[in-house]
Amino acid sequence: MPAGLIALALGGFGIGLTEFVITGLLPEVAADYGVTETTAGWLVTGYALAVIVGALGVTAATTRLPRKPVLLGLLVLFIVGNTLSAIAPTYEVMMSGRVIAALCHGAFFGIGSVVAANMVERSKRASAVALMFTGLTASNVLGVPFGTFLGQALGWRSTFWAIVVIGVVAMIGVLVLVPADPAVRATDTPSLARELGAFRSGQVWLSLGMTVLGYGGMFGAFTYIAYTLTSVSGFPSSAVPWLLVVFGVGLFVGNFVGGKLAARSIDRTLLVVLVALTVVLGLFALVATSPVLTVIALVSMGAFGFATVPALQTRVMQYADHAPTLASGANIAAFNLGNALGAWIGGLTIAAGLGYTSPIWAGAGITLAAVALTLVAMGAVRRGRTRGGGELTSTGSVATA
Repeated sequence: MPAGLIALALGGFGIGLTEFVITGLLPEVAADYGVTETTAGWLVTGYALAVIVGALGVTAATTRLPRKPVLLGLLVLFIVGNTLSAIAPTYEVMMSGRVIAALCHGAFFGIGSVVAANMVERSKRASAVALMFTGLTASNVLGVPFGTFLGQALGWRSTFWAIVVIGVVAMIGVLVLVPADPAVRATDTPSLARELGAFRSGQVWLSLGMTVLGYGGMFGAFTYIAYTLTSVSGFPSSAVPWLLVVFGVGLFVGNFVGGKLAARSIDRTLLVVLVALTVVLGLFALVATSPVLTVIALVSMGAFGFATVPALQTRVMQYADHAPTLASGANIAAFNLGNALGAWIGGLTIAAGLGYTSPIWAGAGITLAAVALTLVAMGAVRRGRTRGGGELTSTGSVATA
């Protein structure tokens, strides 16, 4: 694999850490600002909603610009937003910092996915995208647990200062290792009109819906996981960082295996993994009072939840093959719309007094809806093949799942 993929993974590590580390620090942040758990959870939801805006707006605005300078500019925005979060004197300023940092998130992963895919031959695209997203999984395996530990030991603001440093290192990595617009020909200059044309595909829209529901179910359960672990499973707050390591290991394994399986069959991988995730979430809610079974459920939730990511991202790029940049960014927006949806529904269940296992039950319901939508999408593909059609790629071949 090209060294540039490592640089993209490094950027993904810093951005993923910004998104996820707040979940382990919600109790400390809520106590510092004097807000409720649900209000603190809006730091997760607000970030996710801002990612949607950035994934669509920033990606569209930079469509005709060289991709490498855009990636570097996005990392500058990331550094500014996290610096503001680190010094925020009030909850409102903290939210502003989260929003600014989030604006770079979707565009970075959306554009970065296209750059990663263009670095390798077509048969290795799912693996290349998975390698880029390894940075995201590594942020959970290593960054989130130790970021939570750092925040508990030295105050949550120290975690955001550490993220600023990581952002600077990531920016240097992209500057040095990512080549300028790999595999982009002068005759293939991106066009906003052509990028928007990708959304005429019904399979692109079905792919986006699968992403919203498939990822939203897991994230809805994960957003309030610190409360579940301490108030239901009986773990002390000091154990939360180490339990997040367990969850992160599951993410890492799931991302790796999911990338390999998606290279063989995208839709079959999604169907099997989403069914398994629905079952795991339901069992997690039932056994959350058992510390041992909670650990098993936690790693399983991470593994099956993130095994969907390479397939979900590659699928939308596959059906928008002639103009993948904006569609790729839209899918990152869909991931975070799922995050916002899951966090919002989970917060509603807690506010309704249903307890700290209720977000897990809600996540299982959302994931079950993703299974149904996947079956609809697979049926549409089969009907297209029966008619001798299918969706054509820019090379004239039929896009398969």
